[in-house]
Amino acid sequence: MTNARDKRLITENGVAARVAAIVEPVIEDLGFNLVRVKVTGTNGCTVQIMAERPDGTMSVSDCETVSRAISPVLDLEDPISTAYYLEISSPGIDRPLVRASDFERWTGYDTKIEMAVPVAGRKRYRGFLRGVEGETAAVELPDVKEGEERIVRLTLTDIGEAHLVLTDELIRESLRRGTAPTTDDLDDETDVETAPEPGDPQTKTSK
Repeated sequence: MTNARDKRLITENGVAARVAAIVEPVIEDLGFNLVRVKVTGTNGCTVQIMAERPDGTMSVSDCETVSRAISPVLDLEDPISTAYYLEISSPGIDRPLVRASDFERWTGYDTKIEMAVPVAGRKRYRGFLRGVEGETAAVELPDVKEGEERIVRLTLTDIGEAHLVLTDELIRESLRRGTAPTTDDLDDETDVETAPEPGDPQTKTSK
């Protein structure tokens, strides 16, 4: 289980939140961290679940392990009333940032942030992470007007969405840390997808 400080601070709403509440305890019991749940209209309905090990790695085999564990639980709890595709994936290089530790781990790298609660009317920020200070993430803005503060401090729980920006520097660092998809993972799209089987309404992704 993750400790209290490492709980997700940026979470889902609606049906994605219901799915997250069901799968997160299962994923944590396996030793992984849930990153994000997203429900889209792709292929009719697709449930995308991002997860990773505490060190930020996630292999295709790990995705398969998570898929096998959560599929029967989703069947039992039945949070989505229609047939859907289930996708389990790693966060990727331009990953979402959802925990205080994510903002700390990727200090120095370019990020885009959209606030759920605007700051002085502003919702969108892009800049370089400068760590976590208490309950806020420090972000250095590259272009500010004279007299304005270059460093802004954004309350973590007021952030609606945050993710790293894909740059050559980030790719090199992800490869160094072992958190970037390998060549084999890229060939497999670094995810495990389970589709409804025609004529079988009781498959893991059909209702």
